[in-house]
Amino acid sequence: MDLRKLRYFKVVADEKHIGRAAKVLHISQPPLTRQIQQLEEELGVTLFSRNPKGMELTDAGVLLREEVRNIFSLIEQATERTQKAGQGRLGRMDIAIFGSGIMGDIPKMLLFFKERYPEVNIVLHTMGKGEQIKALRQKRISVGFNRLLAPLADINSELVSMEKLKLAISTKHPMASQDSIPFKKIKEFPLIMYPTAGRPNFIDKTIRLCQLAGFTPDISQEVGDAVTGVALVASGFGACLVPESATVLSIPGVVYKPLSEAPAETEVDLSCIFRNDDESPLLKAFLDTLREFRTIKDNRSLDELC
Repeated sequence: MDLRKLRYFKVVADEKHIGRAAKVLHISQPPLTRQIQQLEEELGVTLFSRNPKGMELTDAGVLLREEVRNIFSLIEQATERTQKAGQGRLGRMDIAIFGSGIMGDIPKMLLFFKERYPEVNIVLHTMGKGEQIKALRQKRISVGFNRLLAPLADINSELVSMEKLKLAISTKHPMASQDSIPFKKIKEFPLIMYPTAGRPNFIDKTIRLCQLAGFTPDISQEVGDAVTGVALVASGFGACLVPESATVLSIPGVVYKPLSEAPAETEVDLSCIFRNDDESPLLKAFLDTLREFRTIKDNRSLDELC
């Protein structure tokens, strides 16, 4: 069987008349009759009973008509899904995130994308920076979200946002009642830094900012992520510089203070990273949506975006 014969059969079955079916198909009657006869020979059954008024389906013909409808429905679905995949509107996106990053723009951006491409399946993976780069190179993920990516020949990045830094301190500290804390005052705090892996990272950024302000930080602890860092602040281990997104961590005993008289670079990026050679329509759609998100979020609150 081929699709042309099945299409001819379907039209004849619908019209119940070889002449009318030939007109619908824009072919002459003899070749249409031959196609139906060949189909019956291939199947070894009689599909139509002929009478002076036209053609009636046999039991075998009735069954084939239902199957043919299913076949053409599947073909239409396959065509539509293939077109959507080619347009980046269908498929699976494996996306890597990191611990504290999920508290900022990332979930808003992913929801923004999902609302525009509801048939794309988003699968999230928690990975550090080094793991993300390895997974990108192995094509296990399509994109990752991270900060402070060193230049790499095969990995590109797209800025999502820049976040101001704040100082997490104990509510028991004398400076906890101040509206803001001068950056140089950080030298008076034992600092909790993170993350311990994926250099260059936020630890390097913090040390460089302190050096720009003219002092070397007193590092009391190095931990894996912002959540652990802020928890140690609550326990009295010291203070911790955090991106603004991490201030959603509401931990008893901790307040987040803006920094005054800070170096111009007292902010940190959040970026989307991806392979340079990835030309998939799905990635293009994702990056286009990310750029749209970034463009409008400065003019509207993040809650209004989604």
